[in-house]
Amino acid sequence: MMRTAIYISLTAAIVFLVACNTKKEEQDFGKKQPEAAATAQTPAEKGQEIFEGKGTCTTCHKPDEKVVGPSLKDIATIYKQKGLSVAAFINEESKPVVDPALYETMKANFAITKMMTPEERQNIEAYIMSFAK
Repeated sequence: MMRTAIYISLTAAIVFLVACNTKKEEQDFGKKQPEAAATAQTPAEKGQEIFEGKGTCTTCHKPDEKVVGPSLKDIATIYKQKGLSVAAFINEESKPVVDPALYETMKANFAITKMMTPEERQNIEAYIMSFAK
């Protein structure tokens, strides 16, 4: 008699545990899972994070106004018109074209941009070029 009660109790516990797990699976079944692509950032979005973060670029550059350096709209427009690369400039592979008089001021920031990966510099370029007219 005691064995039968233990057997019934164990069977009930197993059925309960299996039922709980099945219910969880049934609840998740058919639900749309978030897609990795939906959370992936574009190069311009990554560039904006770098530009505003570790790049410290917002200290001197704003989207539509000149602060210390030219605005992003001005930079993007000129680089687009001339078919040049912003990434090449911040890599110190090309000469300044927007406001050469400020080149000495900008050179101090090349220490920061040189520590970035080529992809990060390309992302900054994508962000800046997103302001092109």
